[in-house]
Amino acid sequence: MKKVLMIAHQFPPIGGSGVQRTVKFVKYLRNFDYEPIILTRDASKAALKDETLLKDVPDGIKVIRTMACDFAALPGVFKYFGKIVNKLLIPDSERIWQRFARKQALAAIKDNKIDVIYTTSAPYSDHLLGVYLKKQYPEIPLVCDFRDEWTNNPYHVRKGLRAKIERNQEKMVLKYADCLITNTPVMLSNFLRDNPETKDKFYVIPNGYDDEDFEGIEGIEPSNDKFTLTYTGLLYGKRKPDNFFEALKRAIDEGSVDKSKIRVRLIGNYKVEQLQEVIDSYKLREIVSLMPYMKHRECLTELMKSDALLLIEPSGPGAEAFYTGKVFEYMNTKRPILASIPQHGAAAQLIKATKTGLVSDFNDIETTKKNLIQLYNCWRNGTNSVNPVVEEVKKFERKELTKSLVEVLNNSFKK
Repeated sequence: MKKVLMIAHQFPPIGGSGVQRTVKFVKYLRNFDYEPIILTRDASKAALKDETLLKDVPDGIKVIRTMACDFAALPGVFKYFGKIVNKLLIPDSERIWQRFARKQALAAIKDNKIDVIYTTSAPYSDHLLGVYLKKQYPEIPLVCDFRDEWTNNPYHVRKGLRAKIERNQEKMVLKYADCLITNTPVMLSNFLRDNPETKDKFYVIPNGYDDEDFEGIEGIEPSNDKFTLTYTGLLYGKRKPDNFFEALKRAIDEGSVDKSKIRVRLIGNYKVEQLQEVIDSYKLREIVSLMPYMKHRECLTELMKSDALLLIEPSGPGAEAFYTGKVFEYMNTKRPILASIPQHGAAAQLIKATKTGLVSDFNDIETTKKNLIQLYNCWRNGTNSVNPVVEEVKKFERKELTKSLVEVLNNSFKK
């Protein structure tokens, strides 16, 4: 059995969507004759934790936990200084962690007789640690997995000297990696546009869903006295619910949707007061409720209890590349998706191909309104609003995706 060192700063019990891809690979790699050894951070002071995700780490898997170097977790007034330091670090706040973790990473390679190194971002410092190890052990293949784009990422715009430094860092990673993975075909096109010399290194492995996560809840049928629409995940930067709120308000004001017969739930780790002000500005307090971050299993259960699921992803340069991790679990619920996203982007193509929802462009409030009304009327009439193509959805099951990762790992030995 080959051994793969997996460098993943975000790993359970840290919660959130960023850990799902890696931990699911870890869960199933042994099925394909690979033994994962994980190098991550100590999570004792992590801001967002979900202990239940540890159940996906098989018994006997070695997890090496290094000092976190989390300046934002400093006590008292020092945390404000820590936040400033984090913003100044390049490429991200984990650069110091990456440097202090080198010694343990080198020991992990030696002690475990590692065959291949896998790194995953964000944070992008994971890849810089991988490059450092590659320079020390040039005979060991390096596979770098970009869950999100780096210098092309619309959520993290770089300018001036910082942009130049990060472009150089990114190019260094692309140079030293034996194989490269990205999340969507659109991301792949963007990477190849800027770095055509990497065309023989790149592979696409999307995010997905795990059938086992739905065991015991797959038979839940919604029985709501109000049309219940649920959103899960973060809302930050350009990813705002304002356009959806405007569409909802218009549907109510024109009488197409009875406000006493609709409920919208936002589940996640939010700045509650700030988001509540936005909700109140659209006069939707009685309709839109904020629910705190939930453990993964609980969140899936709430999705299954819903009549439809809300997906929000802003338009703009680079935004077309994103699937967002939640879309795959959305699809597997067989609940219709109301998607306010880039209409020509990767997620829109996916939803249309699988026939799992209705799509409108993020900025197209009128079409979002029409799609909302259509789903509401189907609920009211007891009719199906979507007819998912099950065979297409199953392509994104985590075991199949881990099989794809193993093919990349195997190919890395041939480079």
